[in-house]
Amino acid sequence: MKLCLAFLLLAGLGTFHADAQETKELNVAAAADLQPVMPAFQSAYEKKTGVKLKVSFASSSVLAQQIVNGAPFDVFLAADFSFPEKVVAAGLAVEPEPVAYARGTLVLWARKDSPIQPLSMELVTDPRITRIAIADEFKAPYGMAAYSTLRWMKILDKVQPKLVVAENIAQTAQFVVSGNAQIGFLSLTSANSPQLKAIGNYVLVPFVYPKIRQCAVVMKNSPKKGEALAFLDWMTSKDVQEHMKDFGLTAVE
Repeated sequence: MKLCLAFLLLAGLGTFHADAQETKELNVAAAADLQPVMPAFQSAYEKKTGVKLKVSFASSSVLAQQIVNGAPFDVFLAADFSFPEKVVAAGLAVEPEPVAYARGTLVLWARKDSPIQPLSMELVTDPRITRIAIADEFKAPYGMAAYSTLRWMKILDKVQPKLVVAENIAQTAQFVVSGNAQIGFLSLTSANSPQLKAIGNYVLVPFVYPKIRQCAVVMKNSPKKGEALAFLDWMTSKDVQEHMKDFGLTAVE
């Protein structure tokens, strides 16, 4: 209900009528943690501007590599700073450095019908837990944060044989939902999605991992740079930032 209410509030941030002009489209590369929340942003932005967002989801690493290899995206919404920075370093971005649009939060999630309840961080080393879903630390920023947490807790070597490594955070969620893992390190955006809220619960992972600064860049070679920059301005606007918490994200500092 809270997520639906947030969607309605976000969707009200504009009064544009799409039939007032020709419909335009932006190709957006978006990190997998945004998959549960992008429909709300797409709907709200199209209502406000008439511009449609055609979104492709993958890990931030995969998307950055696709862009460097020439993929025709207009905007790249990553799950951290480092992968859009690679796009900047390749001379492919309009901005001199990535623009922060949100901050992410890492959680530990499990199904409600799991016999391993109540959920807590201590369960990571519980002998009853034999499979822990986690995203690839070299491809997915949330995976990097999860591995950083396990190293800080000095338990990575102990739990390494239990880890079921996913390509991105969306696949990590699928592993736990399907029962291929008993618990998993997910993004709060995933844990807050209606599907996962209905069948599972989560606890926040202690903030011992580096801040997950989700950043974006606009492609220098985009034929729609003006529209792409306008979309990024909208994502970082006060009105949108005020609603980030409703989608499992934190407003930029």
